[in-house]
Amino acid sequence: MRRVLSVVLAALLAGCGSAPATDAVRLGGGDVTEKRLLAADADPANWLAAGQNYEEQRFSRLKQVDAKSVSRLGLAWFADVETERGQEATPVIVDGVLYVTTAWSYVKAFDAQTGKLLWAFDPKVDRTKGADACCDVVNRGVAVWNGKVFFGTLDGRLIALNAKTGAVMWSKMTVDPAGHYTITAVPRIVRNKVIIGNAGAEYGVRGFVTAYDTETGAQLWRFYTVPGDPALGFEQPELELAAKTWKGQWWRLGGGGTVWDGVAYDPVSNLIYIGIGNGSPWNHALRSPGGGDNLFLSSIVALNPDTGRYVWHYQTTPGESWDYTATQPLMVANIKWRGATRRVVMQAPKNGFFYVLDAKTGELLSAEKFAPVNWAERVDMATGRPVENPAARYGTTGKPAIVSPSPQGAHNWHPMAFSAQTGLVYLPVSENNSGFASPAEFKINSVGYNTGVDAARASSLYDAPGAPPRGTVTSYLLAWNPSTQREAWRVVNQTFGASGVLATAGGLVFSGNHTGEFVAYDAANGRRLWGAPTQARIVAAPSTYMVGGKQYVAVLVGSRGLPIGATRTSRTSANNSRLLVYALDATIKLPTETVSNADAPRELTPPLLTATNEEVFQGQTVFERTCAGCHGPRAISASAVPDLRYSPALHSAQRWNAIVLGGLLRDRGMASFDPVLEDGESEAVLAYVVSRANQDKAAEQARPASR
Repeated sequence: MRRVLSVVLAALLAGCGSAPATDAVRLGGGDVTEKRLLAADADPANWLAAGQNYEEQRFSRLKQVDAKSVSRLGLAWFADVETERGQEATPVIVDGVLYVTTAWSYVKAFDAQTGKLLWAFDPKVDRTKGADACCDVVNRGVAVWNGKVFFGTLDGRLIALNAKTGAVMWSKMTVDPAGHYTITAVPRIVRNKVIIGNAGAEYGVRGFVTAYDTETGAQLWRFYTVPGDPALGFEQPELELAAKTWKGQWWRLGGGGTVWDGVAYDPVSNLIYIGIGNGSPWNHALRSPGGGDNLFLSSIVALNPDTGRYVWHYQTTPGESWDYTATQPLMVANIKWRGATRRVVMQAPKNGFFYVLDAKTGELLSAEKFAPVNWAERVDMATGRPVENPAARYGTTGKPAIVSPSPQGAHNWHPMAFSAQTGLVYLPVSENNSGFASPAEFKINSVGYNTGVDAARASSLYDAPGAPPRGTVTSYLLAWNPSTQREAWRVVNQTFGASGVLATAGGLVFSGNHTGEFVAYDAANGRRLWGAPTQARIVAAPSTYMVGGKQYVAVLVGSRGLPIGATRTSRTSANNSRLLVYALDATIKLPTETVSNADAPRELTPPLLTATNEEVFQGQTVFERTCAGCHGPRAISASAVPDLRYSPALHSAQRWNAIVLGGLLRDRGMASFDPVLEDGESEAVLAYVVSRANQDKAAEQARPASR
């Protein structure tokens, strides 16, 4: 107890800027307890959890860096990351040690003041597991508790490491290894239980969330999010009721409903809230022929953390059909509500409505659009159900439709923040749309997506006169007032893309962007106060802490290729993935010399197209069904995954098949797709990519030469 009190007292003094943290506090051993995490707001020198506190508010009471001093912010130290894949983790800082995960589920511990690497751990994930990762081989961070560092691996393990040494304390496989499950989420620690979900709904799995003993790794409870085969019985009593909202033989398709991100805990009501994902497949008409709400897909569910028993739920998108997950970040807060203080749960999920629910009962208080939406007119507050646009139900009508938001979502996984000072929630928003169409024939893939959407047919909608711009439109940082249910301000991004958010008592909101900048805004009005070039795109959320009387702001950068005009300056990462740490009056500079020509402008040099129109069309259908999830719609990749239009393998069908069917590049994450492709389909995909490359080459040549 004396140890905990001394830590809290030192942090309080440091947060006021009147005394530095002591050497005894620095470089501790992951000494996080329930009492300490309950008092996280009073310990601003540390960032004890990825979401900062149990409520996931991502708000720091540190204010040494404020609206007046932020102009003096400079780079204090940085560390290169040895992978060019996406970086999505929020650093966790405990007693002078910074813990962070990177792509491929690596874990690193640094001296938070100097940047010295203390230890690193590689869980040695089989690179072929990347074929089961819908959205890159990312990881969103660690949980620290009682001397251990917990994290999930892409291949489904939950691992506890010694916080001082990085040695494995225990490891637990949390999923069926034969299934197409992955883990990218942050574990949460509640009442000495480590809680973890999983991903894989697009690949035909059934979702669940599990609690394990933090000391031994023993499984304590498991909550299934969708019902299985009724003939086998139900693991939980509420699943029998949920099964009445499903039709057909959904369990043969997996069902979906994975808990791949959002989890929050309310210590006041002793409830944990889990956000549940999309159906498997997306297409409601194929997944549940005959209709039904399909509980608990796209729902916020409250559970008792001691037993895992169901308490209440609210479904954001009944009969989900557009990948409208409710797994986006969940947040608990006290807000002003109709003249009183109300404790609420808030979420801005993919579907474009901002939800405010009573934290104890789940009563719907507010559901207003925070971005353009055409799948529903509004939410009926009397029933809590959306008033839908019937034309959006492409599976039911049989007619293709352009629907907004797209599966990318009006708000995806990128963390949002809440400031108790302003009463505003700060979140990254994307305005986008997507075409949806039912396939003429649906079959389950053993590798790759199972969406039940004919993307090639849907894509043709954009060729019609008066069609909206294809896909992405714009993105911005939005300040939303949950009490008035209105926008307070927005800052439009120069380059499309979303990035996580941090708010501080210094009156600041920190967020990165895809132009390659880390920026501080005025929390009251969105005015830009400071910015620094990062040489990399940013999707992860920052965190902040104090060591030695100095406030630091840390952010992990690197994702989706390099910013326009940037060159590679890292010897270990093609997209300049780095951990960047800032402080007042720091003067460290990032490298400026290009270390290779890997990022020089590429030239499209495809072979001549010799395939027939029928072969190209077949290849487009297979590509959008099987390949687009990683390599991008219409074979345009904006991520670290190779853009196939530039691949040398286009010139050799033999090499192409060695990669696609033979697994030649399995060690780089490209698994063999031989089990899922029928005879001739690999060659058809090759024909489609060659066609796309020739189309874009012709378009480039048709542009006027620059003067």
